[in-house]
Amino acid sequence: MPATLEVECTSDDCEVDMFEMHYTYDMPDDVGVADFVCPYCEETDCLEEIQV
Repeated sequence: MPATLEVECTSDDCEVDMFEMHYTYDMPDDVGVADFVCPYCEETDCLEEIQV
């Protein structure tokens, strides 16, 4: 099954609480939160992986 990454945006100015990304099998193993931007506020430094 492809990997799933749960992410939260910690920016006080952002309305996104959390979102989930589902990778395909072609995604490199070293891809992480730092490789993405928030889909709402378009910031990168406020994204954090949610550890479940």
